[in-house]
Amino acid sequence: MSPVSRIKSAPDDPNGIVRRYAANAPFRSATAEELVNEDNPFRRPVRPHDLGFLDYGTPLTADRALRLSALLGHRMLRTVHDADLLFVPAGGDGHPSSDDAEAFRSLDNRVLALQAGQVLENHLFHWLDGERTQLEGGAEAVTRHVQDVLEERRARPGRALDVARSSRHRADAATFTLTQLTAARPAVQSAVGRGLLGDYGTAHPALRGLLLDDLRDRADREAHYRALLTGAGLSAEPYAYWQFLLGSSLGGANHLHSVSRDHARIGEFLGAWVHHRLDEAVTAAAYAEIFQEAFTGVDTAYFTRTPQLTGEAVAELTGSLLGPLVERFGDEAARSFHHGFEDARRLASLGDEDLAVQLDWADRLDEYKIKAEKLDALISESGIEVDLETFVESHEETSTTHVHDDHRLVVVEVGQMHFWNNVGQMIPMDEGDKLLIPAERLHGSMVRSGTCTYHQPVISDELLSQV
Repeated sequence: MSPVSRIKSAPDDPNGIVRRYAANAPFRSATAEELVNEDNPFRRPVRPHDLGFLDYGTPLTADRALRLSALLGHRMLRTVHDADLLFVPAGGDGHPSSDDAEAFRSLDNRVLALQAGQVLENHLFHWLDGERTQLEGGAEAVTRHVQDVLEERRARPGRALDVARSSRHRADAATFTLTQLTAARPAVQSAVGRGLLGDYGTAHPALRGLLLDDLRDRADREAHYRALLTGAGLSAEPYAYWQFLLGSSLGGANHLHSVSRDHARIGEFLGAWVHHRLDEAVTAAAYAEIFQEAFTGVDTAYFTRTPQLTGEAVAELTGSLLGPLVERFGDEAARSFHHGFEDARRLASLGDEDLAVQLDWADRLDEYKIKAEKLDALISESGIEVDLETFVESHEETSTTHVHDDHRLVVVEVGQMHFWNNVGQMIPMDEGDKLLIPAERLHGSMVRSGTCTYHQPVISDELLSQV
């Protein structure tokens, strides 16, 4: 039976579609040796076993956009978007990337990706529809709005940048911040590249040139992007830090890919692209400052050479993009552009807050260990009943990075484990050690002893407020 006919006969169940897609070999859970992956761009650990209790048939709401299903969903959706892009694996016979590349590139996987992509996009992005505000007026109103957002963002580039600058462990904060850029910047380049293909010169004579100028600039700065990562002691190989990418960091570029692939949404694509341009311009100086302070002698030309946008320049760009579309489609084109711009802005805001909270938690783990001790004592002394999960794991058993939808303690009863929430951070936990992991915070672990028994009491908001 051919892959296509097998898929056609499969039941039309959203969760079944996602699980079949995630059953592909490159998605298997990570091993102890795969915390960082510098030589296999097809290896994308997802935690497929978690899909048995997650519901991808129900769209997320705005307040749940950072939950576990979102993290795993964005990992899978990024892989859907990458199915037809060029990746060059490590060479050599018998290299693990060979088998993963074959599975990744297979017709079966690409057809499953088409089905899974629709389910994942609905689950991950449907909430944006309810968050939109309608903008009265046509292209001129959109242009003024984009200019207003530019000025607003210039004044407040982002809370995560402030947290990174004020962190006690600046190099650690800078490292995690830089890894998040590896989720977005190369993907934006690929999404823009998609827009170059096609025959639309009569309908929009200027568009190909505008996209090509952007792509050429990104290509010209690519050597500086690699030098930046190398100077920070990181790898520039694609998805080397897959396990440390926040779902929200993947989300913004996933959205840009989604609207660039669906050519019926050209207005949304152009609006989202303009926001990415704007976001890169207003944050460039702050990123350069953070990385210069954290990494001695690092090359920050990737940021200092980022094209800047004045109010006049962004108005000219928006007008050039919108003009031909409005001529053909009227004010509906302006509304579509505004939707794409606003959706990208909302996702960028979500990512900024998510990163800020993650950096703050990682910077103050000592405080969260103290809170964990207090919570454990409060539960024991007051006889409070809480939901509890207990795990018994063997040597080098590894937990692919993930988040929880609720607050949890980690309480080690027997054995030792390594806990991590950043590149290069192996935090030892021994018998009796405790740590509070707030909801939606990215982390993973590995057992260091022969066996390890640990507990995860679930902490309610009410209980957490008492410490």
